[in-house]
Amino acid sequence: QVRLVESGGGLVQAGGSLRLSCEASGRTFRTNALGWFRQAPGKEREFVAIISWNSNSKYYADSVKGRFTISRDNARNTLYLQMASLKPDDTAVYYCAASTFSFISARTPSEGDFGSWGRGTQVTVSS
Repeated sequence: QVRLVESGGGLVQAGGSLRLSCEASGRTFRTNALGWFRQAPGKEREFVAIISWNSNSKYYADSVKGRFTISRDNARNTLYLQMASLKPDDTAVYYCAASTFSFISARTPSEGDFGSWGRGTQVTVSS
């Protein structure tokens, strides 16, 4: 339904910053809430951040709150994740996903709420 492509991953030293992008190919995700998830080797995929369709609401996992910023540009069909003060524990494949809903709640969303997923971009933080 919605095809997503992440970009911006790479290698960065601890304490550094990195900006991820997620662009929709084909149909727009203008009215969808959007989220970021990540998965480290040998671990379960975990929630990172989510943003409502109009950017009025945002919710972050405790592990990234204060360090990461989620934003979107609906005119460009693009989702962003600005990451700062990166730690080695942030090393993971980062995925963007489009929710079937437009609005969000102040809670960790269920993965089942997201109908479309990108293939991920690798972020590696060296110590």
